[in-house]
Amino acid sequence: MNATAGEVLEFVKENDVKFIRLGFCDLFGLQKNISIPSDDLESAFEDGVYFDAHSIRGFRDVTESDLLLFPDPATLTVLPWRPGPGRVARFYCDIKTPDRRAFILDSRYILRLVVKRCADMGFVCRIGADCEFYLFRAGEDGEPTRATLDRGGYLDISPLDRGEDIRREICLTLDEMGLKPELSRHEKGPGQNEIDFKFSDALSCADNLLTFKSVVKAIAARNGLFASFMPKPIPNAPGSGLHLNISLAKNGRNVFKSDGEHSAAAESFIAGILQRTPEISLFLNPIANSYERFGAYEAPKYVSWSHQNRSQLIRIPAATGEKVRMELRSPDPSVNPYLAFALILAAGLEGIEKGRPLPPAVDADLYTADESVTKTLAPLPDSLDTSIRLAENSEFVKGVTGKELLGKYLAIKKAEAADYDASADKAAFCEERYFSSI
Repeated sequence: MNATAGEVLEFVKENDVKFIRLGFCDLFGLQKNISIPSDDLESAFEDGVYFDAHSIRGFRDVTESDLLLFPDPATLTVLPWRPGPGRVARFYCDIKTPDRRAFILDSRYILRLVVKRCADMGFVCRIGADCEFYLFRAGEDGEPTRATLDRGGYLDISPLDRGEDIRREICLTLDEMGLKPELSRHEKGPGQNEIDFKFSDALSCADNLLTFKSVVKAIAARNGLFASFMPKPIPNAPGSGLHLNISLAKNGRNVFKSDGEHSAAAESFIAGILQRTPEISLFLNPIANSYERFGAYEAPKYVSWSHQNRSQLIRIPAATGEKVRMELRSPDPSVNPYLAFALILAAGLEGIEKGRPLPPAVDADLYTADESVTKTLAPLPDSLDTSIRLAENSEFVKGVTGKELLGKYLAIKKAEAADYDASADKAAFCEERYFSSI
C-alpha cells in the first residue's frame, strides 16, 4: 500500500467517515457504485472488492463474471449531502481481473493509456467541460414530470429564472468537493441551465464530469426537481450540449497560445480531431436522441472550424495568453466521458504525429449559409445508424478502444438503433428509453 493510500486511511479515520462508495462507469457512461464500511477500505486498497460483471451491461458473460474494484486514492471525495455523524466518502476505481490485470473494457483504463501516450509525446492535455441540463418538476411520487422549472431564457434573472438558488447550491456543493465552478447561468431553453468548472487533466475532467452529473441530480432531487441530461428533451427547444474546451501544453507552454498565428502542433491537433469526428461520433453522441440536436440552436451540422463562430464543429474562442484553446461543440451529456475523451485526444495526437494540415476556416453562419458553402463540407452523422456504420468501419476507433470493447459496444448500440427504427412513435421511444436514465 502506497503512502497516498495511507494518508487517505488516516483522513477517513479522523473525519468520521463511516461508509465508502466505490464508483465506476459502465460502457455507456452510467455511474455505478458499491458501498462498503470504512473499516474495509484498507482491504479494498490491497485486495480490491469483487462485483458481478455479468450484471453490468457489456462487461462479461456469466461464465467469467468476477471483477475487482480498486479505489484510486487520488479521487477521494466526501459527499456533502451525506453529513455526519457517519459521513460518506466516494472514490473512483480501477477495474481489474481476478489475476490483477487491467480489465480491457474499463473505459477509465483506456483513457489512462491515451493520456500516457500524450505524455510520452511530451504533451499535457487539459480539458474544461461546459455541461448543459434541464430542470423539470417532480411529481408527488418523486417521478419526473414534463413541466420545466421555469420559462426563462438566456442569461435571464429572477423571476423569469427560477433556477438561481438551485445553481448556487450546486456550485457550493461542487466547491466543497474540490470542483471549482467558473460560471453558472440560465441557458436558452425553458428550465435549461449551464454550469462550467475549471480545466483539469483529461482523466480528472472525466471523473469530475461524473461527479458533476451526480451532484446536479442529487441537489435537484433534494429540491423536488428532476435534472435531465438528455441531449434533446424538448422538441423545438435548444438541446443540451457538452462543449469541451481543450488545450495542449508542451514544456509548460500552451501550444494554442497565439502571437498572431497558430502553432503547427495546435493546427495539426485540430485537424486530427476534425478528420476523425464523424467516425468517433458514436461515442460523442451515443443515443438516438443525440442526433435531434444537430443543426440548430448553435449545435453543429458540418465538419468545420472558425474563430468565435458558434455554428462550427470547432471554434477558437476569443481569448488571450494561456486561456487560448479550442472548443469542440458536437458532444452531448449522454457520453461515457472516458471513451469520448480518449478518442478525441487520440485523434488530435494522430494529427500531430502525421502533421495533418488544418483546412481553411469557414467564416460563415452555417445555419443560413448558401449551398455553395455547405456543399464543400463533410456533414456530421445524422443518425445513430450512420454513426454505428462509421465506427464499425474505423480502424482508428478499434485501435483506441480495442476490438473486444468496440464489438460489444456496437452490438448493444445496433440493437438500440433497431428498436428506435422500429418504433412508431420516436418521441415516446426517447421518453421511455432516455429521459429518466440520462
